[in-house]
Amino acid sequence: MPRRLRPVELDFVATAPVRHVFERDMAAPVEAVYGALEDVPGWAEWFGQVSAARPVDAGAGRDITLTGGIRFRETVIAAKQAEVYAYRVDVTNLPGVRAIAEEWRLAPAAGGTRVRWTFATDGTTAYRLAVKVARGGQARAFRDALRALDRRLNT
Repeated sequence: MPRRLRPVELDFVATAPVRHVFERDMAAPVEAVYGALEDVPGWAEWFGQVSAARPVDAGAGRDITLTGGIRFRETVIAAKQAEVYAYRVDVTNLPGVRAIAEEWRLAPAAGGTRVRWTFATDGTTAYRLAVKVARGGQARAFRDALRALDRRLNT
């Protein structure tokens, strides 16, 4: 059953009770990586856990469906060309969660882009424990997604 989450802003990324931060370099230029982040429908083509993605509210939000049926209605909370793209989850069917925000930071690096993804969340004790256990899976998903995106952008 869909539930409305606590609305958070960009500062939550630094203060959330559970934060997972992943970083990786890509060969693709910063502008191309940022363009892929803003291309919401394209996420399903390079981020393996995303089965469907569509912009809503004239691009101010996103509807995301993950493999396995987890759904998110999100609001974009930061979109600064070639630097940061961030969103919060407003509504989800994921149990136990109270707040989620994700931030993608981009910086030039050795002829390509350094990408830092921060997943920030809060929820019940059981939810927080499950998310901490899932950190390894998130790390693999991030690595695989950026490899796929790099191939897509450099083809």
